[in-house]
Amino acid sequence: FILFFLCFSTDFYICVSQKLLLHVGTEQEHKHSPRSSDTKGGRCSYTFIVPQQKLTGALCLNTQSATTNHSEVAVLRAELKRQQEQLEKLRGQLDQEGALALEIRALRKESNSMNSRIAQLYAQLLNEVLQKKDQALEQRRVENLLLNATTQVSRELQSFNYRELEKKYGALTSTMSSQNQFIARLEKQCQCRDSTHQSSLVGNKLQCECLKITPEIQEGTENDLLLLFALPLTPNSGPWRDCQHVLESGETISGIYLLRPQSANRLMQAWCEQSRAQGGWTVIQRRLDGSVNFFRTWEQYKQGFGNLDGEYWLGLEHLYWLTKQAQYKLRVALEDWQGRQVFAEYDSFRLEPETDWYRLRLGQYQGTAGDSLSWHNNKAFTTLDRDKDSYTGNCAHFQKGGWWYHMCAHSNLNGVWYRGGHYRSRYQDGVYWAEFHGGSYSLKRVSMMIKPT
Repeated sequence: FILFFLCFSTDFYICVSQKLLLHVGTEQEHKHSPRSSDTKGGRCSYTFIVPQQKLTGALCLNTQSATTNHSEVAVLRAELKRQQEQLEKLRGQLDQEGALALEIRALRKESNSMNSRIAQLYAQLLNEVLQKKDQALEQRRVENLLLNATTQVSRELQSFNYRELEKKYGALTSTMSSQNQFIARLEKQCQCRDSTHQSSLVGNKLQCECLKITPEIQEGTENDLLLLFALPLTPNSGPWRDCQHVLESGETISGIYLLRPQSANRLMQAWCEQSRAQGGWTVIQRRLDGSVNFFRTWEQYKQGFGNLDGEYWLGLEHLYWLTKQAQYKLRVALEDWQGRQVFAEYDSFRLEPETDWYRLRLGQYQGTAGDSLSWHNNKAFTTLDRDKDSYTGNCAHFQKGGWWYHMCAHSNLNGVWYRGGHYRSRYQDGVYWAEFHGGSYSLKRVSMMIKPT
């Protein structure tokens, strides 16, 4: 009884259950514990006094098992399930973020490699730009030297030619007086077209022979006289006003004829085209094989150059006098390297005098080639040594020819003749018509012809 009393009156106790679980606590704690209701009736199965633990109460050993609290277990299980679901969600997010991190790492690696490659290419490009800049400067210097040398040589040649011409002119003027009567006699004898005049000749039958005309372009006053004095003139040897006059005189064969425009004290040779577009065309320019260099000076473009039965330029001064005597139209015939033939025709064509730099006056266009010449209308003629274009530089230097350049060209029929059509050059300097294959295509055959309207 004393022990039983001590078990409930002391501050500390020990209760041992049948499973030998030891519970130590205060009496106040024991009263509020859920297990206190389970010891109802027997209280403690055994009670021991444990003095070595310095306890003031009794030790009780309760062998009864504590009942489980189902509400707390349900709450714990729900919490555990919630935490597991949250853990799975976090694992999913972690997997996604891990894959994203791997992708970002790969992109960073690729970006680093691309940056290094770009830096390498930039360094290489910078090196090439510097090299090309040096090359361009060197080439510009060489071109300037060549241009200066060409100009100097041209001036020397011109001065030399002028001195030679002065000598020849002096020799020719001394024979002019003695040849006047001879010229008058030749003119009378060549008028054998009407039979009445032929029958009036006393016992002498006039033997008509063709005038021999050389295929080279003739220049100067002394050559005009040589043309007259070469062989006896015939009734049909001319000179004629133009090739339309030749056609009207009954000459229907294309070839070289002697011309003398009205109000012009000069003779010229030209190729008359009588078999194309009703005939009567005076050919003023022709390109067909690249045999003649068209990169010439002002004086050469003024007087004309080339071969009349091949490539040639009639001459700006001859063109001026021809187009001054009547209203002419221009026909440009073009042929590519596939055999396709087109044309561009302008209903009026004339040149201003040299004092206005042989400025081009052009009419309305019609044809199949496209209009690539009207852009040059009202423009002065430009050569290597006479820069009259609207460009800051000399278009003749870049286009390698003489033309009515603007800024610079939509057509360049006096450029470099390249074989095969498409060509590669630093500049667009081929024989091109922009509306027909563009500026990087050099045409195979080109001819410019004029005819009175």
